[in-house]
This record gives sequence, C-alpha cells and structure tokens, in this order.
Amino acid sequence: MSETATLDTESEILEQVIDPGTAGMSPEVAQALLRFRFNATAIARMNELADKNRKGIIGPAERALLERYLRVGNFLNLIHAKARCALAEPAPPAS
Repeated sequence: MSETATLDTESEILEQVIDPGTAGMSPEVAQALLRFRFNATAIARMNELADKNRKGIIGPAERALLERYLRVGNFLNLIHAKARCALAEPAPPAS
C-alpha cells in the first residue's frame, strides 16, 4: 500500500500500526496472542448472522453486528500474523 493510498477500513489502518510482516515480540507473547480466539458463543452468533446474510434476510442492526465481528476478526488476523512472524524469527544469541 502506498503512503498516499486512501485507507478505507479499520483493518487497513491497524495494519499500519501492527505491521504484520515484522516480529518484534518475545515467543511467549506471540504464543499468548495466538491463543486469542472467538469463543463458541461468538462463533455460533457469527454463523447465524452469516447465514441470514447469505439468505438476504439480515436486518440493519444484525448487519452492523456482523460487520463488527468481521472487523474484530481482521484485527485478530493481523495480530496472529505478527505473532507467527515473531515465532519464525531465529532466536537471538544468548549473552
């Protein structure tokens, strides 16, 4: 993305902050971040909203909720990418 590109989503803005292509965290922190997941209740609700959306029967409030879930999911994807980069880095030499 160019520096003058228009940022349309929160995910694009967060990508500038998080920079998932770089590591910069300890393996312990990376492993902890990779454990962040939606719980079963949230997954069931997202599936319900996605099904309503596919069927074209989702209302405006539910569509807004689905979009919020998607934004949080995109945020988690960025955090997970950064954590995976950190775990893929060679360990620094012991001093």
